[in-house]
Amino acid sequence: MKMLTGVEEHHISNFDAATFFKLHDFDSSGSWSTEEIKRTYGLLNPEAEGIPDTKKDEVAAKIVSIFDKDGSDDVSYVEFVEGYKSGLKLPDFGLGPGHHGDDEYEYEIHHWERYHNDDTKEEDLTHPEDIAHFAKHEREEREAEKQAEMDKRTIIPENIPAKFLREL
Repeated sequence: MKMLTGVEEHHISNFDAATFFKLHDFDSSGSWSTEEIKRTYGLLNPEAEGIPDTKKDEVAAKIVSIFDKDGSDDVSYVEFVEGYKSGLKLPDFGLGPGHHGDDEYEYEIHHWERYHNDDTKEEDLTHPEDIAHFAKHEREEREAEKQAEMDKRTIIPENIPAKFLREL
């Protein structure tokens, strides 16, 4: 994961290890569980489906091995801040930018703000990320329309198991 600066990624002007930790302590427990580490590295998102679970577990275990000094199998606020001050860093596993928001937020932060602006025209949206993003919107819209049509129907024959259908 390429770690961006707090200013760049989170739009904050005072970025330090404590701030980074708190932004990524998703359940506000004061420690990072392996699930929170995976989430920070973007390993729980649909885009990471192709990454084997063993690799995801390795990433979380590596972070725990770097920062966990009390053997609790998680990373506490104090462990992270003290470790960071002593020179420990989160490694880049080459898995992408990491994710902690919904798809729209991630697209906005990690792509739109970097490559586009308010003056961007529709015909300029040609990056693979743009194409995939808007294709997803179109797919979701088609699915919503299909569901809306089914919701209007009293009986949906496609949902009736074949064993209950009889020839007319």
